[in-house]
Amino acid sequence: MTFPLRRSRLAAAAFLALTGLAAQAQTEPPAPAAPTSPAPIIEPAEPAVTPAAASSGTDKSEAQPSAMTAELFYEVLMGELTARSGDPGAGYGLVLDAARRSRDSKLFQRAVEIALQSRSGDAALAAARAWKESVPNSREARRFELQILIALNRIGDTVEPLRAEVAATPQVERPFLMAVIARNYARATDKKLAASVVEQALSEELKSPATGGAAWGTVGRLRLAAGDTAGALDAAIKGQELDPSSDGPALLALELMDPSQPLAEPIVKRYLAGPKAQPEMRMAYARVLVEGRRYAEATSELASLTAARPELPEPWLLLGSLQVQARQDAAAEASLRRYMSLASSQRDPEAQERGLTQAYLLMAQLSERKKDYAGADGWLARIDNTDDLVVAQVRRAALLARQGKLPQARELVRSLPDRTADEKKQKFLAEVQLLRDAKQYQAAFDMLAQASLAAPADTDLIYDQAMVAEKLNRLDEMERLLRRLIELKPDNQNAYNALGYSFADRKVRLEEARTLIQKAVQLAPDDPFIADSLGWVEFRLGNTGEAMRILEDAYKRRPDPEIGAHLGEVLWAVGQRDRAMTVWKEASLADADNETLQETLKRLRVKL
Repeated sequence: MTFPLRRSRLAAAAFLALTGLAAQAQTEPPAPAAPTSPAPIIEPAEPAVTPAAASSGTDKSEAQPSAMTAELFYEVLMGELTARSGDPGAGYGLVLDAARRSRDSKLFQRAVEIALQSRSGDAALAAARAWKESVPNSREARRFELQILIALNRIGDTVEPLRAEVAATPQVERPFLMAVIARNYARATDKKLAASVVEQALSEELKSPATGGAAWGTVGRLRLAAGDTAGALDAAIKGQELDPSSDGPALLALELMDPSQPLAEPIVKRYLAGPKAQPEMRMAYARVLVEGRRYAEATSELASLTAARPELPEPWLLLGSLQVQARQDAAAEASLRRYMSLASSQRDPEAQERGLTQAYLLMAQLSERKKDYAGADGWLARIDNTDDLVVAQVRRAALLARQGKLPQARELVRSLPDRTADEKKQKFLAEVQLLRDAKQYQAAFDMLAQASLAAPADTDLIYDQAMVAEKLNRLDEMERLLRRLIELKPDNQNAYNALGYSFADRKVRLEEARTLIQKAVQLAPDDPFIADSLGWVEFRLGNTGEAMRILEDAYKRRPDPEIGAHLGEVLWAVGQRDRAMTVWKEASLADADNETLQETLKRLRVKL
């Protein structure tokens, strides 16, 4: 199966962080995109040398006196001049001959570089092998040979060079080596062969408790690149059995986490329960939980992480954003302030700037909930980076509209730059949202209808127009638009959910409503709002017990006022009126103006 790109990036971020820790102060080499500039497996290649500098250079693994004579110096000089004057083949031959005669590693490296610059991979490989023959103990020679073979896609020839490189690598460097092997071999055209070759080369490491975790993690990552998810999961399991504290199997399992792979997450959890679990891994796990809309579990992981490592800034920011979403405003404000106080310790200035922007936006949202519009505007005014100014200005426009200044709000949105088609669309949708928030539904509908004439297949416009049609009680038009959206985009869970919920809420076509919502659940099984719709249609069908079970779970995962309104009504209907009142009061504290909550209380004649 194909895994989401974002998931791969989450796992990769943790992967890089953890391998960086394992390697400590070592520098990761640049990886070649083609056989034009190969880097050694671990250390960066030495810079190109001039003939004068070459006279003192020897391979690190075999120090020796220089064999550079005047004759050799002249040969190297002519080789360089010939290569640079447009005849790299002749220049390569002269430099390689001088390298053989002198057994000088820097000259061998220079011959390799000349061959690569002329895009002659076979000549580069010949130079690397001549180097290895002349200087048998040279790790540099072996690394160049291995890297060139990979770049030439001669994967089957790399078993022995890779095995020798692993054997020559000190134990402390091997976790980092495994990370580089996985990345380099993943570029092979025949990915199944790459996985098989690496498994052969690492046969001894795969048996050892000291190296098995990292080695199986590497093999599993290559199996995953080859599309063998079952084999990748098996590798993660075997790796953790050999070394429960190893990062490799847990990182692989994190990337495999999916409802269709139920055995992957326990690997991650077992690693996190161990004493050597790295905070980067827990942070990555929390992000995957957020991606899966498992907000309560993500919050719990982040709470544990911030308690254990309160000096780390990033967990406070993600925790604060989840608390804002859950309307735990006091806790959210404390978490966000803690992040802002620690943000200066982030090493990456861009990450720091992005994080602070997010924190300011969230703090503005908290102020807005308290109707402290001046405070909200003050937070937004702190955002000064170009990329997020549009977002901040749109939020400022929303603040103006909330204060009854809709014309000024619309003018502010219209004044924003629209250099690209995407920026124009975002401006348009922001203005439509202002009208919707101000309950000017007809004006919003007209804007969307006009835009749809120019872009009839734009599914965003169709969905928004359908939602506004519902507000105007133009239910036939809403249904037509949503069915059009389903036709254009059959995997759009929101379309199925919206149409099914509309039927359920009006107590019409209930069986069809359930079918539509069940389809939405299949497409987004972890979405608590879609679960809310399913619970609501079950209640309308008279399946009170099932409705309560579904709604209780949805409300636990996401204590949203609308879900609380529905859960409270089911509790009220079965006679649990005290519990219903408790849920409604919680929902009211979160958002007293929620339309569904207010309509429910009014219809049932309940006063809180």
